Amino acid sequence: MSIINSKSEKKLLHYTGKAISDFNMIQKGDRVLVCVSGGKDSYALANILRLLQIRTNGKFQLAALTINPALPNWDDSYIKNWLTDKAIPFEILQTNIFDIVKAKSSKDNSYCVLCSRLRRGHIYSYAKKNEFNKIALGHHRDDLISSLLMSILYNGNVCSMPPKLLTNDKSNIVIRPLCYCQEKDIYKYAVEQKFPFMQKNLCEAQENLTRKKVKKLIEELAKENPKIPSNILRALSNVRPSQLMDKKLWDFKALESLIL
Repeated sequence: MSIINSKSEKKLLHYTGKAISDFNMIQKGDRVLVCVSGGKDSYALANILRLLQIRTNGKFQLAALTINPALPNWDDSYIKNWLTDKAIPFEILQTNIFDIVKAKSSKDNSYCVLCSRLRRGHIYSYAKKNEFNKIALGHHRDDLISSLLMSILYNGNVCSMPPKLLTNDKSNIVIRPLCYCQEKDIYKYAVEQKFPFMQKNLCEAQENLTRKKVKKLIEELAKENPKIPSNILRALSNVRPSQLMDKKLWDFKALESLIL
Protein backbone atom coordinates (compact mmCIF):
# COMPACT_ATOMS: atom_id res chain seq x y z
CA MET A 1 0.00 0.00 0.00
CA SER A 2 1.13 3.51 -0.77
CA ILE A 3 1.36 5.96 2.11
CA ILE A 4 0.77 9.64 1.43
CA ASN A 5 3.30 11.42 3.61
CA SER A 6 2.62 15.13 3.19
CA LYS A 7 0.14 17.84 2.33
CA SER A 8 2.23 18.60 -0.76
CA GLU A 9 1.85 15.04 -2.02
CA LYS A 10 -1.89 15.06 -1.33
CA LYS A 11 -2.26 18.33 -3.20
CA LEU A 12 -0.30 17.13 -6.23
CA LEU A 13 -2.20 13.83 -6.27
CA HIS A 14 -5.51 15.71 -6.15
CA TYR A 15 -4.73 18.10 -9.00
CA THR A 16 -3.03 15.43 -11.11
CA GLY A 17 -5.99 13.11 -10.67
CA LYS A 18 -8.36 15.94 -11.57
CA ALA A 19 -6.42 16.74 -14.74
CA ILE A 20 -6.34 13.07 -15.77
CA SER A 21 -10.11 12.88 -15.26
CA ASP A 22 -10.97 16.24 -16.87
CA PHE A 23 -9.03 15.50 -20.05
CA ASN A 24 -9.40 11.71 -20.11
CA MET A 25 -5.63 11.32 -20.14
CA ILE A 26 -5.23 7.74 -18.95
CA GLN A 27 -7.56 4.79 -19.48
CA LYS A 28 -7.47 1.20 -18.32
CA GLY A 29 -4.77 -0.80 -20.07
CA ASP A 30 -2.76 2.22 -21.23
CA ARG A 31 1.00 1.95 -21.56
CA VAL A 32 2.33 5.25 -20.22
CA LEU A 33 5.88 6.41 -20.90
CA VAL A 34 6.98 9.14 -18.48
CA CYS A 35 9.99 11.20 -19.54
CA VAL A 36 12.46 11.71 -16.69
CA SER A 37 15.11 14.35 -17.33
CA GLY A 38 16.58 14.65 -13.84
CA GLY A 39 14.72 17.85 -12.93
CA LYS A 40 12.15 18.38 -10.19
CA ASP A 41 9.12 18.35 -12.50
CA SER A 42 9.84 15.01 -14.17
CA TYR A 43 10.73 13.35 -10.85
CA ALA A 44 7.50 14.63 -9.33
CA LEU A 45 5.44 13.43 -12.29
CA ALA A 46 7.03 9.97 -12.27
CA ASN A 47 6.45 9.59 -8.53
CA ILE A 48 2.86 10.84 -8.62
CA LEU A 49 2.00 8.55 -11.55
CA ARG A 50 3.61 5.65 -9.66
CA LEU A 51 1.40 6.38 -6.65
CA LEU A 52 -1.69 6.66 -8.84
CA GLN A 53 -0.81 3.36 -10.50
CA ILE A 54 -0.64 1.73 -7.07
CA ARG A 55 -3.90 3.33 -5.93
CA THR A 56 -5.70 2.11 -9.06
CA ASN A 57 -4.38 -1.47 -8.65
CA GLY A 58 -2.32 -1.32 -11.81
CA LYS A 59 -4.99 0.18 -14.06
CA PHE A 60 -2.20 1.30 -16.40
CA GLN A 61 1.39 0.31 -17.09
CA LEU A 62 4.16 2.79 -16.32
CA ALA A 63 7.74 3.00 -17.55
CA ALA A 64 10.31 5.79 -17.71
CA LEU A 65 12.60 7.05 -20.45
CA THR A 66 15.64 9.26 -20.00
CA ILE A 67 17.34 10.79 -23.01
CA ASN A 68 21.14 10.87 -22.71
CA PRO A 69 22.17 13.74 -25.02
CA ALA A 70 25.88 12.92 -24.60
CA LEU A 71 26.62 16.15 -22.76
CA PRO A 72 30.11 16.58 -21.31
CA ASN A 73 30.26 15.11 -17.78
CA TRP A 74 26.74 13.68 -18.15
CA ASP A 75 25.98 11.41 -15.22
CA ASP A 76 22.60 9.67 -15.13
CA SER A 77 23.45 7.33 -12.25
CA TYR A 78 21.27 9.50 -9.97
CA ILE A 79 18.26 8.87 -12.20
CA LYS A 80 19.00 5.16 -12.56
CA ASN A 81 19.30 4.67 -8.81
CA TRP A 82 16.12 6.62 -8.10
CA LEU A 83 14.02 4.79 -10.70
CA THR A 84 15.39 1.44 -9.50
CA ASP A 85 14.52 2.35 -5.89
CA LYS A 86 10.97 3.28 -6.95
CA ALA A 87 10.62 0.05 -8.96
CA ILE A 88 9.79 1.96 -12.14
CA PRO A 89 10.97 0.14 -15.28
CA PHE A 90 13.20 2.43 -17.32
CA GLU A 91 15.62 2.83 -20.17
CA ILE A 92 18.40 5.35 -20.75
CA LEU A 93 18.45 6.15 -24.45
CA GLN A 94 21.90 7.04 -25.75
CA THR A 95 21.91 9.80 -28.41
CA ASN A 96 24.29 12.24 -30.10
CA ILE A 97 22.07 15.27 -29.56
CA PHE A 98 24.83 17.42 -28.07
CA ASP A 99 27.14 16.95 -31.05
CA ILE A 100 24.37 17.78 -33.51
CA VAL A 101 23.27 20.88 -31.60
CA LYS A 102 26.83 22.10 -31.15
CA ALA A 103 27.49 21.73 -34.87
CA LYS A 104 24.29 23.41 -36.07
CA SER A 105 23.73 26.19 -33.51
CA SER A 106 25.49 29.54 -33.78
CA LYS A 107 26.70 31.60 -30.85
CA ASP A 108 23.75 33.95 -31.29
CA ASN A 109 21.14 31.19 -31.08
CA SER A 110 20.04 29.24 -28.05
CA TYR A 111 20.58 25.50 -28.10
CA CYS A 112 17.12 25.04 -26.60
CA VAL A 113 14.94 24.96 -29.74
CA LEU A 114 16.99 22.43 -31.70
CA CYS A 115 17.74 20.35 -28.63
CA SER A 116 14.04 20.16 -27.74
CA ARG A 117 13.12 19.15 -31.29
CA LEU A 118 15.71 16.37 -31.36
CA ARG A 119 14.74 15.09 -27.92
CA ARG A 120 11.08 15.08 -28.92
CA GLY A 121 11.88 13.08 -32.05
CA HIS A 122 13.73 10.43 -30.03
CA ILE A 123 10.90 10.22 -27.48
CA TYR A 124 8.20 9.84 -30.14
CA SER A 125 10.17 7.18 -32.01
CA TYR A 126 10.91 5.23 -28.85
CA ALA A 127 7.28 5.31 -27.73
CA LYS A 128 6.06 4.12 -31.12
CA LYS A 129 8.67 1.36 -31.37
CA ASN A 130 7.92 0.07 -27.85
CA GLU A 131 4.12 0.39 -28.17
CA PHE A 132 3.53 3.07 -25.53
CA ASN A 133 0.27 4.80 -26.40
CA LYS A 134 0.72 7.72 -23.96
CA ILE A 135 3.75 9.97 -23.41
CA ALA A 136 3.69 11.89 -20.11
CA LEU A 137 5.61 15.16 -19.82
CA GLY A 138 6.22 17.16 -16.64
CA HIS A 139 4.95 20.58 -17.71
CA HIS A 140 2.96 22.30 -14.95
CA ARG A 141 0.51 25.19 -14.64
CA ASP A 142 3.22 27.86 -14.70
CA ASP A 143 4.67 26.41 -17.92
CA LEU A 144 1.28 26.57 -19.60
CA ILE A 145 0.52 30.17 -18.68
CA SER A 146 4.01 31.46 -19.47
CA SER A 147 3.88 29.68 -22.85
CA LEU A 148 0.61 31.44 -23.66
CA LEU A 149 2.05 34.88 -22.92
CA MET A 150 5.29 34.09 -24.77
CA SER A 151 3.32 33.09 -27.85
CA ILE A 152 1.28 36.30 -27.74
CA LEU A 153 4.16 38.66 -26.98
CA TYR A 154 6.92 37.17 -29.11
CA ASN A 155 5.30 35.00 -31.82
CA GLY A 156 2.06 36.83 -32.52
CA ASN A 157 -0.21 33.84 -32.02
CA VAL A 158 -2.45 32.43 -29.30
CA CYS A 159 -1.23 28.99 -28.27
CA SER A 160 0.23 27.15 -25.32
CA MET A 161 0.86 23.58 -24.14
CA PRO A 162 -2.35 21.52 -24.37
CA PRO A 163 -2.97 19.02 -21.57
CA LYS A 164 -3.52 16.31 -24.18
CA LEU A 165 -2.12 16.36 -27.70
CA LEU A 166 -2.32 14.13 -30.75
CA THR A 167 0.98 14.42 -32.61
CA ASN A 168 1.01 15.53 -36.25
CA ASP A 169 1.55 11.99 -37.55
CA LYS A 170 -1.27 10.78 -35.26
CA SER A 171 1.06 8.13 -33.79
CA ASN A 172 1.42 9.46 -30.25
CA ILE A 173 -0.74 10.99 -27.53
CA VAL A 174 1.18 13.43 -25.33
CA ILE A 175 -0.28 14.16 -21.89
CA ARG A 176 0.65 16.73 -19.24
CA PRO A 177 -0.85 15.43 -15.98
CA LEU A 178 0.68 18.26 -13.91
CA CYS A 179 -1.13 20.98 -15.89
CA TYR A 180 -3.15 22.07 -12.82
CA CYS A 181 -0.17 21.93 -10.43
CA GLN A 182 1.75 25.01 -9.34
CA GLU A 183 5.53 25.06 -9.63
CA LYS A 184 5.94 26.18 -6.01
CA ASP A 185 4.10 23.05 -4.83
CA ILE A 186 6.25 20.84 -7.02
CA TYR A 187 9.39 22.50 -5.68
CA LYS A 188 8.26 21.98 -2.08
CA TYR A 189 7.49 18.34 -2.86
CA ALA A 190 10.88 17.86 -4.52
CA VAL A 191 12.66 19.16 -1.42
CA GLU A 192 10.57 16.92 0.85
CA GLN A 193 11.24 13.87 -1.30
CA LYS A 194 14.94 14.72 -1.67
CA PHE A 195 14.90 14.08 -5.40
CA PRO A 196 18.48 13.55 -6.66
CA PHE A 197 18.84 16.50 -9.04
CA MET A 198 21.50 16.25 -11.68
CA GLN A 199 24.29 18.81 -11.64
CA LYS A 200 23.90 21.88 -13.86
CA ASN A 201 24.46 21.04 -17.48
CA LEU A 202 24.22 22.71 -20.87
CA CYS A 203 20.42 22.86 -20.80
CA GLU A 204 20.37 24.88 -17.60
CA ALA A 205 23.22 27.12 -18.75
CA GLN A 206 21.27 27.90 -21.94
CA GLU A 207 17.93 28.31 -20.19
CA ASN A 208 15.41 30.33 -22.15
CA LEU A 209 15.79 33.88 -20.87
CA THR A 210 12.53 34.93 -22.50
CA ARG A 211 10.58 32.39 -20.46
CA LYS A 212 12.26 33.63 -17.28
CA LYS A 213 11.27 37.21 -18.11
CA VAL A 214 7.65 36.23 -18.72
CA LYS A 215 7.50 34.21 -15.50
CA LYS A 216 8.92 37.21 -13.64
CA LEU A 217 6.24 39.43 -15.21
CA ILE A 218 3.48 37.06 -14.07
CA GLU A 219 4.96 36.95 -10.56
CA GLU A 220 5.03 40.75 -10.36
CA LEU A 221 1.42 41.06 -11.54
CA ALA A 222 0.36 38.36 -9.09
CA LYS A 223 1.70 40.44 -6.20
CA GLU A 224 -1.08 42.96 -6.91
CA ASN A 225 -3.70 40.40 -7.90
CA PRO A 226 -3.05 36.79 -6.79
CA LYS A 227 -5.77 35.53 -9.14
CA ILE A 228 -3.85 36.52 -12.29
CA PRO A 229 -2.02 33.17 -12.81
CA SER A 230 -5.23 31.14 -12.36
CA ASN A 231 -7.10 33.59 -14.61
CA ILE A 232 -4.54 33.08 -17.37
CA LEU A 233 -4.90 29.31 -17.02
CA ARG A 234 -8.68 29.58 -17.10
CA ALA A 235 -8.45 31.70 -20.26
CA LEU A 236 -6.96 28.69 -22.05
CA SER A 237 -10.27 26.86 -21.66
CA ASN A 238 -12.50 29.89 -22.07
CA VAL A 239 -11.86 30.98 -25.66
CA ARG A 240 -14.45 33.21 -27.36
CA PRO A 241 -13.78 33.16 -31.12
CA SER A 242 -16.37 35.85 -31.87
CA GLN A 243 -14.39 38.28 -29.69
CA LEU A 244 -11.16 37.75 -31.63
CA MET A 245 -10.16 38.60 -35.20
CA ASP A 246 -9.11 35.27 -36.69
CA LYS A 247 -10.92 34.98 -40.03
CA LYS A 248 -10.45 31.21 -39.98
CA LEU A 249 -12.64 30.99 -36.88
CA TRP A 250 -15.27 33.59 -37.73
CA ASP A 251 -16.76 34.48 -41.12
CA PHE A 252 -16.61 38.26 -40.89
CA LYS A 253 -17.52 38.78 -44.57
CA ALA A 254 -20.82 36.97 -44.16
CA LEU A 255 -21.59 38.69 -40.85
CA GLU A 256 -24.63 40.91 -41.32
CA SER A 257 -27.40 42.25 -39.16
CA LEU A 258 -30.83 40.62 -39.43
CA ILE A 259 -32.42 44.07 -39.26
CA LEU A 260 -33.04 45.53 -42.74
